[in-house]
Amino acid sequence: MRHTATIQALQKLLQDRLTTQPEILTAHSKDLSWHPSHLPDAVCYPISNQEIAAIVAICNANQTPLIPYGTGTSLEGHILPVLGGITLNLSKMNHILGFNEIDRDCTVQAGVTKFQLNKFLQDKGLFFAAGPGIDASIGGMMATGASGANAVMYGTVKDNVRGLKVVTADGKIISTRKRVQKSSAGYDLTQLFVGSEGTLGIITEVTVVLHPLPKFVAIAVVSFTSIEEAIEAAIQLNQSDLPLAMLELMDEAIINAINQYAQTDYPVQPTLFLELHSQKENLQVFYETIQRIVQQHQSTQMRWATETAAKEELFKARYDAIYAVKALDPEAVVWATDVTVPISRLAEIILKTKKALVELPLFGSLFGHVGDGNFHTILLCNFEDAQAMKRVKDLNHQMVLWALEMEGTCTGEHGIGYGKKEYLQMEFGESGIEIMNKIKKALDPNGIMNPKKIF
Repeated sequence: MRHTATIQALQKLLQDRLTTQPEILTAHSKDLSWHPSHLPDAVCYPISNQEIAAIVAICNANQTPLIPYGTGTSLEGHILPVLGGITLNLSKMNHILGFNEIDRDCTVQAGVTKFQLNKFLQDKGLFFAAGPGIDASIGGMMATGASGANAVMYGTVKDNVRGLKVVTADGKIISTRKRVQKSSAGYDLTQLFVGSEGTLGIITEVTVVLHPLPKFVAIAVVSFTSIEEAIEAAIQLNQSDLPLAMLELMDEAIINAINQYAQTDYPVQPTLFLELHSQKENLQVFYETIQRIVQQHQSTQMRWATETAAKEELFKARYDAIYAVKALDPEAVVWATDVTVPISRLAEIILKTKKALVELPLFGSLFGHVGDGNFHTILLCNFEDAQAMKRVKDLNHQMVLWALEMEGTCTGEHGIGYGKKEYLQMEFGESGIEIMNKIKKALDPNGIMNPKKIF
């Protein structure tokens, strides 16, 4: 067994909260991405900052890789133990430590999930707005710099964090910032660790920013004759005075999959999903604004809802998308990727990508958070079909090149992880990567923290 000394020391520390059972190792060998699985040597379940500090110190002394694990929902191989080592499952650190109604913040352990936190907040008139639609852990979202559909109004997790508690590679416990709305004190350690993907330290506690629950929510679902018209409408909607919390695009391929999966009857056309957070008395004006804009862009149908049940029914399609695509071929591997460009270049890159998708000899679809210039492709692949896999990899590569040429980024919310390391080099250049490497080596000189990721 590899790392025997580390495992023996951790067994003594954690007792039955360390396991080498094959089924547990297998469960921690894969995330939601297409990347091949890698087995850790052991999985441990800490319950306190002090335990994590002790685990890190042991791993650092023995130069054993250490990989933090939240809920396993990452999309670029972030949690794969490529060199083996110890997977640190933070699911038992799932307590809400402090709620501050006046300050509109909440301190949670890293294993608390987004849905868990919002359930706690539901009778307090506040919510945590950032992050993806899946029930990811707060620590994992901070580690990957995650985002989601609400970013157009509320920003990404980077905009919704006050401070962190982090265990560094040498086993020290640090706080990155006091619980205040702003500070000019020193380097911004919070933003250094947010998005660092577990390569600089283990995020153990997060103080998140909360927002008031919207007074009123309205949903619009609009179908269009072409993806060109849908994108142009989205850009115009985004430039209007609408209080858009969400502005999503789905192409006809995803809509068709959703109709089959959820037994819905949406027109099989490119479709925009809008969510507005507003005062009730303003909704008629906003409805008329939306209707006027979409009619200028050959909309064929607009569904509008303000009642809870109707809203949930309409937007269920938005959150069923990945499952609907997967249901088309349960044996296939889902390959999801993302890029982001300035809004002014969004139509150009989406049209190029859509043309490339149509030419693929397999299922390919497109959806995006078009309110902030971020979009995704979702493809179904068979690892045994080398030619098809090459076509998909080539498309992924071309999307990134287009985005970078348009002053965009290789990933808006999925992160770099294991899958997009070469593109980070393209995006930042040799000098930028050199600075990042210096930070990595300064904070993790033995290279134990989630190795083979980002660089």
